[in-house]
Amino acid sequence: MDDDDQGRAVTAVAGRRVTVMGVGRFGGGLGAIRWLVAQGAAVTATDQVDAEALAESVKRIADLPVDLVLGGHPESLLDRTDLLVVSPAVDKAASPFIRIARERGIPLTSEMNLFLERCPSPIVGVTGTAGKSTTAAMIHAVYQAGVADPTCRVYLGGNIGRSLLGELDTLRPEDRVILELSSFQLEDLAPTFGNIRAAVLTTLSPNHLDRHGTMDRYADAKLNLVRRLRPGGTLIYNRDDPTLVRYLEPLLASREHPVTPLPVSTVDASAGVHLQDGMIRTRWAGSDADVMPIREVPVPGRHNVYNAMLATAAGLSEGAALEAIKAGLRGFAGLPHRLEFVIERDGVRYYNDSKSTTPEATLIAVAAFDAPLIILVGGDDRKRSDFTELGRCLAARARAVMCIGQTRADIAAAVNRHRKDAGRPEVTLADDVDDAVRLARRYAVPGDVVVLSPGCASYDMFANYEQRGETFRSAVRSDGGSPGAVPAERANDAG
Repeated sequence: MDDDDQGRAVTAVAGRRVTVMGVGRFGGGLGAIRWLVAQGAAVTATDQVDAEALAESVKRIADLPVDLVLGGHPESLLDRTDLLVVSPAVDKAASPFIRIARERGIPLTSEMNLFLERCPSPIVGVTGTAGKSTTAAMIHAVYQAGVADPTCRVYLGGNIGRSLLGELDTLRPEDRVILELSSFQLEDLAPTFGNIRAAVLTTLSPNHLDRHGTMDRYADAKLNLVRRLRPGGTLIYNRDDPTLVRYLEPLLASREHPVTPLPVSTVDASAGVHLQDGMIRTRWAGSDADVMPIREVPVPGRHNVYNAMLATAAGLSEGAALEAIKAGLRGFAGLPHRLEFVIERDGVRYYNDSKSTTPEATLIAVAAFDAPLIILVGGDDRKRSDFTELGRCLAARARAVMCIGQTRADIAAAVNRHRKDAGRPEVTLADDVDDAVRLARRYAVPGDVVVLSPGCASYDMFANYEQRGETFRSAVRSDGGSPGAVPAERANDAG
């Protein structure tokens, strides 16, 4: 067997009774359901949520011969299940249904494994704690601008929100696939090299520990991408992240099949892609050349410089010309809800970073701006996050802090504990996003930046972070909230 084909076992689905566990309010399981039906499987879809809550998703598969079992996962369903396709949102370790399925010997798989088993195109997998969506999209932009094979088509999918199962019939060996991969998608990645030609790792810090339990288990899930990298594949990673390097080194030392490392760094000039005198440069495969000045990276923040360097490395690994890499990066407009520029109004710039669902992500957003900062923070408290470092950062950097949601009092208290000036920053408890935007407008003066970067999940007030970001967009584009006095509930003395 050729190394490239090693382990390419394919899970049979045609003619089998397949249960898809997890339809999703926003259609997360629909790609798998539709594809399985097209392959000739007898499909049952089940979800803990009831039919009323899943009405929109159910409507989208109304044309398919699918049995729906909603509002729970009855054990009897396993009597007619030959294969269980599990949504990445399902915590398998905590599910009695999955435990019983395993006891019965029913095989489990996922939409991602079904795709990886069959994808004929070389794959670039992108993962990490922060920056994976933007990096994946940047790589897609670079590849579209011109990889070595001019006939190739470039596809972007995975955790970024698009199932590529339905594209399998159109994918060719000369095409390229960019996949953003979450720890949930990676934790049970099939033991196959498949067609993963490059693995890109952005950062690694504690996250989703409510699901994974420990940092070691979280890191182990992320590093499955490296384990499945095909022999001779390219490992692109952020050498400046000590936690990432600490977990990577023993894995690379123990790996049976060698890979080609291509690190990026802002401080180490020996890295394949590095920063020197404000210029992204490459020194890899015999090259020694400038790529582009960091001031030309079109999305703000030091973290986006790293993302651009990782995308540059991915382009180089594919043989893209420097001009194509530059064109792809310069044309990248950013992603919705990720430090997305919304509008400039009365000399104040507004940014939507609703995708920020952890304090660490908000710290990255704060570091992206040099201008005076007015920030909207807070949301769902189910993660029980520690806001100590966020409070310290906002006390030092923000001119005003608008606190919303279930965590608003906790964040206000964390900021106030670190305030050195009795009057700065202003810390205000707002009722909701609209109220916070009105108050932010009254504080803001020309030259300021107003950014929604909650540092928390959205479920206390919204269905998801997209809805939260859209509410912010609408509020900042509206005509309300003219400048004036601030009749706000100040929280400068809270906590």
